[in-house]
Amino acid sequence: MKKILYSKKAAPYMFILPFVLTFAIFWIVPLFKSGIMSTQKILPGEETFIGLQNYTRLLGDRVFMVAVGNSFKYMIFTLLLLIPIPMLLACLVNSKQANGKVKSFFKSSLFVPALTSVVVAGTIFRLIFGEMDTSLMNQFVGLFGIGPIKWLKGEVTGFIALLALACWRWWGVNMMYFLSGLQSIPEDYYEAASIDGATTWQKFTRITIPQLKPTIVYVLTISIYGGLAMFNESYMLYQGNNSPNNIGLTIVGYLYRQGIEKNDMGYASAVGSVLLVIVMVINIIQLTATGTFKKEVDR
Repeated sequence: MKKILYSKKAAPYMFILPFVLTFAIFWIVPLFKSGIMSTQKILPGEETFIGLQNYTRLLGDRVFMVAVGNSFKYMIFTLLLLIPIPMLLACLVNSKQANGKVKSFFKSSLFVPALTSVVVAGTIFRLIFGEMDTSLMNQFVGLFGIGPIKWLKGEVTGFIALLALACWRWWGVNMMYFLSGLQSIPEDYYEAASIDGATTWQKFTRITIPQLKPTIVYVLTISIYGGLAMFNESYMLYQGNNSPNNIGLTIVGYLYRQGIEKNDMGYASAVGSVLLVIVMVINIIQLTATGTFKKEVDR
């Protein structure tokens, strides 16, 4: 045993063993268990194999399709808001013209919301987008002569509230990712471009964006997952999982409804399996399109 512990060949495996065990126990095993459960009808003390009936049931489930549509819409809009804007903010903070103290304050003020509990954030935004005349958003639109709006009861206005919460929480985090990527770009590239007479826009499109590609791909990947797996924000904003006409229902919210609220764990497992496949397919497509997946395979 002592020889194994002090063996140079065994040492790398000993170091990665905790990760392998954690990954297997908390990811691989639950994944296989969920796959098995998705082919069963589960009742208290009874499990019956029903094949693919849960999946065929999903195809005809109108509420599930609404949840899928809401999740995709949320994902697309968060990608449009949580990648370009934080990238531009990071460029502004990283610029030489920005004052050092202003940089620090700006970074801190944008990052602090990410440290806020989603429970607190959801409660704050529920009050901001409240129905009363005194809610912050109704006071704001009142300046333009617009009457009180029932923000969380409308499909468009409720979606705006969800996007506002997402931007408030994650702009700062993504900005930090892009800022770290910008600071790894050698300054020599920009100096050489300046000597050649390149404009600011040319530097941004021909140096900054290509050099930021790994960071962009990473942020894109986690944003796709985050958009499709969103649940807590909607749950807190609507004080539960039952938004009006399911306007805030997401795939994970529907999984929670079926598995926890209705105790139909077999059907909920099928929902989770479909979500996993959707996320993997989308990310494999985007990783292949950006050349990242092919590069890793070639290695």
